[in-house]
Amino acid sequence: MSEESASQPAGLRKSKMPLSVFFRDARLFKKDELGSEIIRIALPAAMALAADPVASLIDTAFIGRLGPVEIAAVGVAIAIFNQASKVTIFPLVSITTSFVAEEDTVHRNTKIEAEKAEDLKKDSKSGEAKESIPNDEMLESLEKGSATNNKKNIENKDSLSEDDCKTITSRSSTHTDTKSVNPKQKNERRHIPSASTALIVGGILGLVQAIFLIFGAKPLLHIMGVKSGSAMLNPARKYLALRALGSPAVLLSLAMQGVFRGFKDTKTPLYATVIGDLTNIILDPIFIFVCRWGVSGAAIAHVVSQYLISVILLWRLMKKIDLLPPSVKDLQFSRFLKNDLVNAFPVNHAAIIACAFAEKDYQKATTAATRVLQMSFILGIGLAVVVGLALHFGDIIFSKDPNVLRIIAIGIPFVAGTQPINALAFVFDGVNFGASDFAYSSYSMVLVATASIAAIFVLSKTGGFVGIWVALTIFMGLRAFAGVWRMGTGTGPWRFLRG
Repeated sequence: MSEESASQPAGLRKSKMPLSVFFRDARLFKKDELGSEIIRIALPAAMALAADPVASLIDTAFIGRLGPVEIAAVGVAIAIFNQASKVTIFPLVSITTSFVAEEDTVHRNTKIEAEKAEDLKKDSKSGEAKESIPNDEMLESLEKGSATNNKKNIENKDSLSEDDCKTITSRSSTHTDTKSVNPKQKNERRHIPSASTALIVGGILGLVQAIFLIFGAKPLLHIMGVKSGSAMLNPARKYLALRALGSPAVLLSLAMQGVFRGFKDTKTPLYATVIGDLTNIILDPIFIFVCRWGVSGAAIAHVVSQYLISVILLWRLMKKIDLLPPSVKDLQFSRFLKNDLVNAFPVNHAAIIACAFAEKDYQKATTAATRVLQMSFILGIGLAVVVGLALHFGDIIFSKDPNVLRIIAIGIPFVAGTQPINALAFVFDGVNFGASDFAYSSYSMVLVATASIAAIFVLSKTGGFVGIWVALTIFMGLRAFAGVWRMGTGTGPWRFLRG
């Protein structure tokens, strides 16, 4: 049996087809150490993820007051921006979270082992010093007799008292200082190559995305169905070009969020996101209505908020890590480029799973994965109810146009009903990233996308708007199934489940 198999708990080596693993330890909100860790990381992260859509809804409500043409134009522009972002943003965040968590765990364990070795070395030297008194000196001391010793003690009483006290005090102070340094070491800036690489990759991709969207706005809008003579063209083009200016800030901020999540710190991104979104909400009515900038004002407000988030996160991150590596060789571009071809949403429990795999704690990795899957499914059901009711009773906030309201009503069952499936699909993405199963994520996504694209072409022609939503539901269902298949069959990094 391999070393990996030998280190597995007995409880994980029972089933050859471990589908039952998803129902293990079904006490979802059990207040044990792992449950507390999941809640501590997931709750602020969930609030941060919820803050941005809420701000976007408020943004949409303001734009909706401008008229149906403006809201339609902004909708198309946002769709293009989001599709361009998905190619880079979400994989960058998820991979950064996994890599940073893994490196931080290895760095921490290595540091602990080094400190233990240093302590043992000091103890060994101290023991050798005590035994290093030469035998001839000891004999000479005995031969001098007690009278001579007493005389020496009397003569040197004062000097011994002063010098020895100083020596003892100095040694005691040195020992105390040595101990007091350890807590400070926790606040020392860490050297995490993946973090530095993520920031560079994020900045470069942000610039590339901005250039692509600014100069390709008109052709992209044409592909999306906005023709040259359409009234939507000018507002959509302005909004997309201005939003594109914020691409570097968006990618940098999300890369930094991935770093913080790798450190299991989801509170800092939450605070930064809330501050940025509140700024966006405050600036929206000022730029849109007071300054009379219309959709351009909405785009500018959003860009300002994104740069504010980036500045806050960068300021906090500079206190945690060395942003510049000692050498260019320390950067990990090949590792990022090899694994950054996957399209996945950021999932924060990847940090817990990545740390567990780095420590070869397979019991914790399995328990964390199954616990989060169970929790996400239940929360997905709750979210389906909330979203369904909110869209049903709150659609009037976004538009008063009867055609728009009719389309919203048709989409409500799909938007709300697919929330549990979406939750599972997103969590499985995080499970795969936490287990460093990037290749499977890539290949499975290609297969799922191929099947879904075929479905959307067929169903859109036969079912129209409803057909598109059915195809999107198939897409998310296949993503969830791919995750169930990988872990449920015990293949790849989960082969230890088969025994």
